[in-house]
Amino acid sequence: MGNMTATTGSRRVLLAAPRGYCAGVDRAVIAVEKALEQYGSPIYVRHEIVHNKYVVQTLERKGAIFVEQTEEVPEGSIVMFSAHGVAPTVHEEAARGRLATIDATCPLVTKVHKEAIRYANEDFDILLIGHEGHEEVIGTSGEAPDHITLVDGPEDVAKVEVRDPEKVVWLSQTTLSVDETMETVDALKTKFPGLVSPPSDDICYATQNRQLAVKQMGAEADLVIVVGSRNSSNSKRLVEVAKLAGAKDAYLVDFASEIEESWLEGVGTVGVTSGASVPDVLVEEVLEWLSQRGYADVEIVKAAEESITFSLPKELRRDLRAEAAALMQGSTES
Repeated sequence: MGNMTATTGSRRVLLAAPRGYCAGVDRAVIAVEKALEQYGSPIYVRHEIVHNKYVVQTLERKGAIFVEQTEEVPEGSIVMFSAHGVAPTVHEEAARGRLATIDATCPLVTKVHKEAIRYANEDFDILLIGHEGHEEVIGTSGEAPDHITLVDGPEDVAKVEVRDPEKVVWLSQTTLSVDETMETVDALKTKFPGLVSPPSDDICYATQNRQLAVKQMGAEADLVIVVGSRNSSNSKRLVEVAKLAGAKDAYLVDFASEIEESWLEGVGTVGVTSGASVPDVLVEEVLEWLSQRGYADVEIVKAAEESITFSLPKELRRDLRAEAAALMQGSTES
């Protein structure tokens, strides 16, 4: 059961660790904040920077403007691309609009883009496991649209066709359920025994770690509350993983105010976790809400240590260095 401490009461909370912000989300949110400080508002962001209602609303109050299409950004403005990544056509649209761009794509998503380009250049058929319509899938597919076929779960495998079964590779969206993805891969390997796997796992470390913690708590939890937005793929997967792990019930909420008192009927143990785009303040509010209803005993379920960090987008690093250099030059001259 990992690093679970002993329980001391009939009502308890199992708190997942790790939970909340991953390195890619942390980088993207800080990038918007730094861009606002560096260039002033507004900073336009194509799609939600990360899939979390609270984060988006907070950044809007600071001067960020979120748009769905590049054409919505006034000519000559600054536009930031979200952590989910964009297709090459979006970069072309930005160039036509004479937009200054800041690319906040998560480096782990960029890795999948590079794999898609590499295998397309080698003329492979690429089977991209992911959810249709998700921004990350749209961005990755755009790197090699003539070579990529989307496979949205094991049920999609029967209809997949390739040109050469000996020259086919699978890639995946980074925020999927690990178990469901491997179920899809197994089905693909049965159909295409020559299927090539990516050189390293595409599902991001943070997604895997959060799912592992939920698996560890699920068997003991009567109820699991996942803090996250409904358009967050990794948050929705945590609800599914909790139920499969044995939790009697599991719900996804953006805020503590969305929890219903009726969910607690007959519940002794509540598991709490949050998706990779959720700030911890929202989890603290859920813990306070539960504490007020007798669930004050909080135990940590620790599945992994996380120490990964990513540097800011190169465009921001360049301009921040230039500003620092100018300030240094000014102080020297004075």
